[in-house]
Amino acid sequence: MSTIRDVAKLAGVSVATVSRVINQKGYISKDTEKKIKACMAKLQYSPSSVARGLAGKKTDTIALLIPDITNPFFPEIARAVEDTASSYGITTLLGNCDENGVKELRYLDILKKRYVDGIIFAEHGLTWNEIHGILGSGMPIVSLDRAALSEEVSSVRVNHYQGAVLAVEHLLSIGCRRIAHISGPNHLITSANRNRGYTDTLRNAGCFDPDLVYEGDFSMECGMRVTEQLLKENEGVDGIFTSNDLMAVGALKTLIRSGVKVPEDVALIGFDGISMTQMVEPEISTIAQPIYEIGKQAVFQLIHQIEDRHELPEMTPRVLETKLIQRATTTRF
Repeated sequence: MSTIRDVAKLAGVSVATVSRVINQKGYISKDTEKKIKACMAKLQYSPSSVARGLAGKKTDTIALLIPDITNPFFPEIARAVEDTASSYGITTLLGNCDENGVKELRYLDILKKRYVDGIIFAEHGLTWNEIHGILGSGMPIVSLDRAALSEEVSSVRVNHYQGAVLAVEHLLSIGCRRIAHISGPNHLITSANRNRGYTDTLRNAGCFDPDLVYEGDFSMECGMRVTEQLLKENEGVDGIFTSNDLMAVGALKTLIRSGVKVPEDVALIGFDGISMTQMVEPEISTIAQPIYEIGKQAVFQLIHQIEDRHELPEMTPRVLETKLIQRATTTRF
């Protein structure tokens, strides 16, 4: 494999002169530039993106850090990020952190050395101060969905509170009154906002029961386990709102195994809008996030930080809206 020194030797110039041609920095005569480029072509020499990054140029590479690749929500986000970045000639590196702060630290250390142009965070294992301490102030960052890093950081997310209100109001509208909630982890701001929307709506309706709130972990297995528990511990539950769709799939599985008719006995609604909700029977109602748009807007925000790109679409509001998708699990005749 040819090196920059080989090019310099063949062209009869210094390595610094070749570097100026590669990085388009400093004065160089047209004849010398033409000669060096001809030597590069002859030797099939291509400077690495990392080498260009070391010289202060962009690497046309960004990174996306997600908490759980087995949760279908995040691969759908990754698809949008990769599609959008690729359309601007940018490569996306994907890191699965497994909701593990130590693993996230390791990724950040690697990414800092790889000289990526920016990072999109959907992971939440580290605080903003910890991230800032590793990356410094010069790294473009966008916080995605549940990773509300700091008011100083660009972010794209939905109105989780209003989405939960929409879900509970829908269950109330079809006659549910004993509505249980399987929340996400309490330390996540998205879980807290959805829980608050659920609680406020039921309190306003005069039918809030704190015993019907169970903390979950966003997994399908948790949805199965907690639904079994809440059915044993509570009588007359006629509706369940889960804080994500994976738990709704698990809840549905337990309800069917327990001989509970859905939606006649218990109506069920999830949150996210992942495609899996249409792959089960009965199909699950959900509060859909604009998943693809979230990923797309995150890339736009990151590119705007990296460089001024006037041809990019105008920046959209950081907080996007959810919508109710009613399917069989809440359709009562």
